[in-house]
Parts: sequence; C-alpha cells; structure tokens
Amino acid sequence: MSRRFIGFFLFAACVITASRAWVHGRTAAAFKNANSAKPRAASLILTNGKVYTGNAKRPWAKIVAVRAGEIVGVADTLDELKSLYGADSEVIDLHGQFAMPGFNDAHTHIAAAGYKKLRVDLEGVKSVGELQQRVRDRLKDYEQGDWITGAGWDHTLWPEQKFPTRRDLDVVSSTHPMIFGRVDRHVAVANCRALELAGITKETKDPPGGSIERDPITGEPTGMLKEDAAMRLVWSHVPPYGAAERRRALESALDEASKFGVTSVQDNSVVNESATDNFGWQNFLVYQQMLREGKLKVRVTEWLPFELPLASLQRMRLAGGTTDPWLKTGALKEILDGSLGSRTAAMSEPYSDDSSTSGILRIQPHRLKQLATERDREGFQLAFHAIGDRANKIALDAFAAAAKVNGARDRRDRVEHAQIVGTGDFARFASFQVIASMQPSHLLDDERWAINRIGADRAKGAYAWHTMQEDGVWLAFGTDYPVESINPLRGLYACVTRELPDGGPEGGWQPQEKLSIDQCIRAYTLGSAYAEFEETRKGTIAVGQLADIVVFPEDITAVPPAALLEMPVVMTIAGGRIVYQAAESPENSPK
Repeated sequence: MSRRFIGFFLFAACVITASRAWVHGRTAAAFKNANSAKPRAASLILTNGKVYTGNAKRPWAKIVAVRAGEIVGVADTLDELKSLYGADSEVIDLHGQFAMPGFNDAHTHIAAAGYKKLRVDLEGVKSVGELQQRVRDRLKDYEQGDWITGAGWDHTLWPEQKFPTRRDLDVVSSTHPMIFGRVDRHVAVANCRALELAGITKETKDPPGGSIERDPITGEPTGMLKEDAAMRLVWSHVPPYGAAERRRALESALDEASKFGVTSVQDNSVVNESATDNFGWQNFLVYQQMLREGKLKVRVTEWLPFELPLASLQRMRLAGGTTDPWLKTGALKEILDGSLGSRTAAMSEPYSDDSSTSGILRIQPHRLKQLATERDREGFQLAFHAIGDRANKIALDAFAAAAKVNGARDRRDRVEHAQIVGTGDFARFASFQVIASMQPSHLLDDERWAINRIGADRAKGAYAWHTMQEDGVWLAFGTDYPVESINPLRGLYACVTRELPDGGPEGGWQPQEKLSIDQCIRAYTLGSAYAEFEETRKGTIAVGQLADIVVFPEDITAVPPAALLEMPVVMTIAGGRIVYQAAESPENSPK
C-alpha cells in the first residue's frame, strides 16, 4: 500500500470521526437544551408567604420552590416559577405567614438536654425547700439505693442566694446517692451517700481544675463540687444509660429543637471516646443510626474533645466525616473556665461581690498553647469555652500562638460565650478573625446579678454584641441548651431589648450593646453557618441553599419584642421535609 493511499485513508478516517463527534455533540447539546428548557418539577412549593430571605440581593419574596432537599426557586409571582410546578409537587399556601431561614444554634448540648428529661428537673425552683420537694416527689420512681440525679437549680433565685449542701439533700433521703447540677452545669451538690461512694472525705484534695467546697470550721465537704474535675469524682459512679434510654433522650431533645424552628445544631454531646459513658462517642453512633433510618430531623455538627490524643481525634474525624450535610464532626471543644453565676469564670481580678476568688482556670496557658498548636497543625478548628476576661485573653493568646507557628489559613477559631471581655481584647477578636459564639438568652438571667459579680467598669465589656459587630467580628448565636431553652426567639428578644422577660431595666441593661432585629437574625442564621464553614449552604433562602425553613404566624421582624417570647412556630422544614407542624388549621394545611 502506497504512502499516498495510507495518508488519504487516515485523513478520511479523521474526517468521519470528527463528523460523528460533531453530530453527537449537536445531538447531546439539543437533548441537554431540551431538558434544561423544562427543569424537573419541585417536590415542595411554598406560596403566598412573606419570605424573609436573609439574602441582601433579594431580601423579600413570596414563593419558595424546593427539590431534592435544596431551594431551586425564589420568586414573587407564580409565572416566575411555573416551569417548576408538576403534578406531584406539594403546594402549601402560607396565607401570608412569615417564613425565614431555619435557625442554626451554634452551641448546644443535645445529650445533656435529653438526659435532663429522664432526670429530676430542678429548673425554676425558688428555694431549697422547693428543690427538696421536687426530689421527694420522685422517690417513688426509684428502687431502694438507686442513684437519683438531676439539674437546673439556680441559687440566685432563692431568698438567701446560697449554695445548697449535702445536709439539704440528706433530709430527703440518706439511702439514695444523689447529685444535682446547677443550671450552668459548672457546679453540683451531692448528698452524704454519694460522697461516701465517691470516697470524698475531709482529707480528699482538690483535683486540678476543680474544687471541693468545705465547711470553714470543720473542713468537712459541704457537698458542693465545682467544675468537672470535682463533679466527675461523683458522676463517675453513676451508672450510664442504656442504648434505649440514650436513643430516647437524643430523639426527644432534637424533637424539641424542631418545635422551635431550629434546623441545625453545633453540638457538644461527645466529651470522650468511651462507648459506655453518657457523653461518649456512642452518642455520635446514635446520630448515625438515626441518619441511616431517615429519622434525623435536625442537622448535627458534633464537636470533639480537645484534649484527647491526636490519634483518637483523627480516628473520630475519619469515622464521623466532615462534609455530610446532615451529620459530621466539627471543631475541637475545650473548657477554659467556669461560669459567672457560680463565680468560677476566670477573671483577671477578684469578683466584686467575693474578693476571695477570681474564678477557676481549668487548663494552664502553656499547655493550652501547646495542644492548640499541635491540633491546629492537623487542620482542626478550635472552639474554647471562655466566660471571664482572663479566660478570653488566654484563649486569644492560644489562637495567636498556633497561627504564628503554623502559618496563615482560614481557621475560623471560636470563643464560646465570650461573656466578659477586656476592653483591649475586642480588637484582637477581629485581627485574629476569631468568631464570637455567644448566647443572648443568657442575659435574660444574668442581668439580674451580673453587675454585682463584676462591677460597673467590667460590665462595659459584658455580653458586648454591638461592640463585637462594630469591630468586624463574626457573631454566631446559640442557646447553650439545656442551660437555656432552645427557643431562639428568646435570644432575639434579649438581643434587641437587653431587658428581663417581664420587662426592665428601662432601656435595657448596658443598652449600647443592643443589635437590630436583622443583625440578631443574621447572627442566628448566616453567622452560625459561617462558624461551621457552611455559609454557602445554609443561612439564607436562595437558590442552591439547603431547604431549611421555619414558618411563623406573624412577621417577627415587625412585632413588638415582647411578642417574640410567646410566638409559636407554625412549621419547620429541614432538607425540604416537614419535620414539625403545629396542629392542623386552614392557615397551615397543605393545599
């Protein structure tokens, strides 16, 4: 065969191949264009709503279309989205009701909230006598010698405002070991039987990072245990819950979150790897099982324990993943100090109402910096609980140390609570790009006594949402549930008024730190999403965002602030699925 013939043959083959490719390309393009001209129908369409999108490009709308768990259309008229209507589309007429992005609670303890429902509830007791009576009323539910546990008491509500003691519990029962945590979970009171089983006596030394309160005359333990290190001496003897109780607890807490319009939580239910501990890795495995069964109603980003060995943290991150939109692992959580109410928050100067203490620092600064640098090097996000001004400074120092050693990257490290911040440290939050993960509803209780704890000067840096915002700090709002109700509207009320639930002080406590309702909502939606690297998928109602939506009967941006405290949720939608709906009515029934 001649070279000329071979050349011609190859040329002809190339022409034929190219022609086929051109025809195939034209056919494929035509097929694609035909499909794109008529997109798949939406599975859910909300119509006739007053939709607050949180999206500056289109702040308000009337119609939202959802398909495959994502928002595929946002419009004002039916004509704009007529191509998304199909025979199987579920259409819900909102009758002018208010819809907005689902709330993202940036700080929860779901397991603790669920277990609380299984224990003695001491929330709101107004005296030691009422605490005793609530426990006494539950004795019939326990066998002889069973442990009795609970939480929620707040001694600042009592006339004497003093901690309870073991003797206060012993008069109820001396045969049942008992331990009851304060509302903030940073101190607890145990009776004599519990102290006996834990081996706590006059000679027992305070554990590092904790304190055993003692009678100033006899030196005997009073029953009050401060911070986890001390409380764990007793809690470690309490039998853990079984698998069925654990599942029931987590489900009930997530159900409550849905009831209040919360579609995402950034959670702290895992504090160790133990498969048997109430707060071990087993809780994450329960979430995974719920996800496999299609029963996870709320998106969960689970924090991991900061002080675990790196190998354990890497193993847990691999097993839990970091990308699933419903369930993943997130930041590493460390607790630097206690709480203001129990005077265990680490302050730079003694408390104004108790000069004998400046709080408890639970980890030494040099160790915090060392661990932070190691974990940051492995790409972990860091989240440090810091309430006192000293703890906040130490947290910022640790973030700075890690960044100096490991170099620049998008870290989004966080301070959880950031309640009392020194005036010189606000700018450091901004310069280090640290997120202030704060809980406005804490102020609904704390403003009654905070000024007594820290004095007028330090109060200027307390719960300083506006200062943070003005300094360019990202705010992420949450509740610290179950320390506070998971209802985000209580946080919005606190954010815009800084007043007690029943009103006052006039104009609000430290009123210069108020935010507008739009700023408060943003911190509770887009700000919280940013804090978990999810701002491209959550926090607004826009095409491409996850279909997480909450519906209220009225426009919460326009009602008097006091009305927020009683506002019910009509419907909660997570991933395009209705996960909570109030009792059927013409206003919220599917059409």
